[in-house]
Amino acid sequence: PDKLADAIADTLVQAAIEREAEALCAIEVAVHRDAVYLTGRLACQGSDQLDLTELVRGVYRSAGYGGRWRPAPQDVQVLGNLCVDTLVPDENSVRHISDDQSIVTGYAIDLPGLGYLPPEQWIAKELARKLYRLVDSPIELCPDGKVLVVLEETPTKPSESNDQPWTYRLRNVSASLLAPDGVSGVELQRAVVLGVKEVLHEAATHMPSLSTEMPGDIVVNGSGNFHMGGPEGDNGLSGKKLLLDYYGPRVPIGGSALSGKDFHKPDRAGAIIARRLALAVVQSGTAREATVHLASFAGDEAPRILRIVTPDGDLREPQRWGHLVECTFNTAASMASGEDLLELARWGHWELLSRPCKTPATRMNTGHLG
Repeated sequence: PDKLADAIADTLVQAAIEREAEALCAIEVAVHRDAVYLTGRLACQGSDQLDLTELVRGVYRSAGYGGRWRPAPQDVQVLGNLCVDTLVPDENSVRHISDDQSIVTGYAIDLPGLGYLPPEQWIAKELARKLYRLVDSPIELCPDGKVLVVLEETPTKPSESNDQPWTYRLRNVSASLLAPDGVSGVELQRAVVLGVKEVLHEAATHMPSLSTEMPGDIVVNGSGNFHMGGPEGDNGLSGKKLLLDYYGPRVPIGGSALSGKDFHKPDRAGAIIARRLALAVVQSGTAREATVHLASFAGDEAPRILRIVTPDGDLREPQRWGHLVECTFNTAASMASGEDLLELARWGHWELLSRPCKTPATRMNTGHLG
């Protein structure tokens, strides 16, 4: 239900920025049973013509609700206190600057086949996607489900190649899935095992240091089958699944929620810029892994580059990278054009944040502090 709320929030953002590129959105969403509560602000040209109820119901419909799984989209009630208006002239003139303060983190690792993401994050995402396909299969899974994976890292022995400092093995998998009563636990277990096997082999083609050995511990509905899911069984709030939205638990994320905010907001724009800077460091060959820390002050036209951390230490003069990658809030906002924000909210914002930089960085003689 939390990701359902995120998907609703970003569907409204997309509807606004399609009407006006400079639209201002700061939207929060809560869902429970057949009620959706909207709050915050949505400001753009023609905002009064947006059919908020139909937009919300469309998210439920596209997720797979209706028929067996409640609530049926046509029964969803849209409530709340969302301020729907237009930008005033003074707001239009300052959309290129930060309207708040923020701290964000960007990360990249030299695994292009895995979207430059931590391997456990990529594996969890791809396994979830495979299991989501069962919603429209004969199994008819409920759109509500969760996946957790544990990846074991082992340092490479000194006598072995230094090109692969770590070897990896998938150690544990947990999946919580709601299926109709007629679907047996054996059938669910088989589907998850098959999904794990497919994802492991796909990941190993991009990551030779990953073992394709199947984990001995694959748990499906370990506490027993659950009979009610989605907003019928739990409440949901936008902005709660931040580790999923960013890079998983190994990377500190800073910032705050991404979904529900337009791409001028320092949290969302800063996350894109921080990721592009980390990608530039890795793609240039300067480091195998990079974590970028940015801060935005209210009134800034671009975030401030505080640190770029690599396994060999901090890069000196990190601000110099800002000259190789366009770092203004306006540039970040332009990246949202043509994107399907519903899918980004549903599967993780790294789909946008993982793309190569439009301005490739060249190798820099920046050195390290340590």
